[in-house]
Amino acid sequence: MLRQALLVASRSGGARRVVETAPFTGDVVRRFVAGETIDDALRVTGGLTDEGLLVSLDVLGEDTHDEGRAEANAAHYVELLGRLGASGLGRRAEVSLKLSAIGQTFDEDLALENARRVCAAARSASTTVTIDMEEHTTVDSTLATVHELRRDYPDVGAVVQAYLRRAEEHCADLAYEGSRVRLCKGAYGAPAAVAFTDKEEVDRSYVRCMKVLMAGKGYPMLATHDPRLIEIAGALSVLNERDDDTFEYQMLYGIRPQEQRRLAAEGAQVRVYVAYGREWYQYFMRRLAERPANLRFFMRSLVGRS
Repeated sequence: MLRQALLVASRSGGARRVVETAPFTGDVVRRFVAGETIDDALRVTGGLTDEGLLVSLDVLGEDTHDEGRAEANAAHYVELLGRLGASGLGRRAEVSLKLSAIGQTFDEDLALENARRVCAAARSASTTVTIDMEEHTTVDSTLATVHELRRDYPDVGAVVQAYLRRAEEHCADLAYEGSRVRLCKGAYGAPAAVAFTDKEEVDRSYVRCMKVLMAGKGYPMLATHDPRLIEIAGALSVLNERDDDTFEYQMLYGIRPQEQRRLAAEGAQVRVYVAYGREWYQYFMRRLAERPANLRFFMRSLVGRS
C-alpha cells in the first residue's frame, strides 16, 4: 500500500510541490541524485571510478511529449558522452537512456533515431548505452527498439523487470552471446494481471530470472541491493563457472555504498547507477517506493533538521 501511494505521489503535482518546497529536501535528494549538471555528473563519476567502481549515468527527465524537448534530451546525452570520452571516463562509465525522454511517448520512429544518435556518440566515447525499461505498457516497444539498435550497436544493453510476469520469458530470449541484460525488480506501478504484487513473489521471480541469465551466454547485470539475492548471485556464478568479468552487480548511487565497495574489493564488477538533472522528483519518489528504508531515511532527515 505504501509503495503504491508513493508511486501515485510521484505523478502528483501537489505532492511534488510539497516535497520540493519542504525544508532541507535538497540535502536529502543529494543522497540519491548526483546534481543537476554534466559537471556534477562527471565529478561524481570520477570519484566512483577512482574507487574501482563502474558507472551508468542517467539524465533525469522522462515522459516527454514535445519533439523539441526530445531532441534536446538526445543532444544532452551526446554532449555528456562527448565529455566522457574527452575525460577518459568512457572505459568505466556508460549511459542509461529512457526512450520516453527522447520521443517514444508520441513518435517511436523519432525515439529510435534519437537513440541511434546517442549510441553513435557512445561508440565514439568508447562506451555504450543501456536502454532503461519503464511502464509495463511500453515493454514490447522498448524491446523492439533494443533489437533494432543492436543491428548496428550489438553492445546496447536491455533491461528486464522481475516484477513483470513475462520477465523470465524475456530473460530467456535475451540470454545469448554478447547480450548485455540488466535485471532489476521494477519501480513502476502495474496491475496484478501483468505483474507480481507480493514482495516474495517478486523475489522468487528475480531468482528465476537470475538462473536463466547466469546459465546463459550473455552478460548479466544484476541490479539489486538485497543481501540474499547478492548471495544467490554469487552462488550462481560459481555453479555456472562464471569469471568475475563475465557479469556485474549494479546498485543505485547513495544506497549501500559500503556494500558496493566491499564487492569491488573482492574482485566483482560493480556498477553504480548515477542519476542527475533538474527533473529529479519522479526518480526520487520511485527510490522511496522501492525500499522502506529510503523513506525512513528521508523522514528522519526532515524531522532531524526541522
